[in-house]
Amino acid sequence: MRTYNQLTDPDRSGLLQQIITQRGRVAERLAGVRRIVAVMSGKGGVGKSYVTAHLARALARGGRQVGVLDADLNGPTMPRLLGIDHSPLPTPESGIEPATGADGVKCISMDLLLGDGQPLAFKGPVAESFVWRGAMEASALREFLGDVAWGDLDVLLLDLPPGMQRYIELCDILAAPPAVLTVTIPTLESRDAVRRAMRAALERGSELLGIVENMVGGGRQFTGTAADDLAKEFAVPVLARIPWHPTPDTWAALGAQL
Repeated sequence: MRTYNQLTDPDRSGLLQQIITQRGRVAERLAGVRRIVAVMSGKGGVGKSYVTAHLARALARGGRQVGVLDADLNGPTMPRLLGIDHSPLPTPESGIEPATGADGVKCISMDLLLGDGQPLAFKGPVAESFVWRGAMEASALREFLGDVAWGDLDVLLLDLPPGMQRYIELCDILAAPPAVLTVTIPTLESRDAVRRAMRAALERGSELLGIVENMVGGGRQFTGTAADDLAKEFAVPVLARIPWHPTPDTWAALGAQL
């Protein structure tokens, strides 16, 4: 996508047409995806990626075709959680083939495109990076959705980073707001941050599927009633309480509810 520095007269960049074309490509790529679920909390440190990876594996073991899009462009961790190495991704004319991880889960992540230990760095005028960086990240997200050959999937899980910006970008890219699975830890501090994210998702039109309370039973540092408070406020179920040492049955029980 061109930046504003490359504009020389009105509409020279064809920006509007670029966006329309990308949205059409996204819709085409996701035509075989039966359900899209965004895993989010609005804050960091609650284990969203951990929950996403193990939920994806549990769904796959249950016979479903599952994909995971690692939407955390700056701190991607999904490939390691799914046991995927840095082998080059196949790029036939039909589109980029996602990597395949444990239990057959398909995955795309910025981690698969970066050198080991290398940070994400978009090329452009450094002095004005604050202007165009967000647009470039949104464009990268569109390409993950529109240029990857996802094929037929029962569920595509979107592992979102902290904050709400990526969720808002997804709502702008997708034909409809994705359903939301919320992850929290028991503390009241987590509850307050997650509440704001759930309210924003509800106002955007997302279906709130329920709450996963992670890191349950972690001692005094992880006590509280976050999941129950949020479930009552938003009239949604607590789908699972994940202990520090979950078993495969823990994830299977969660997967059975989606």
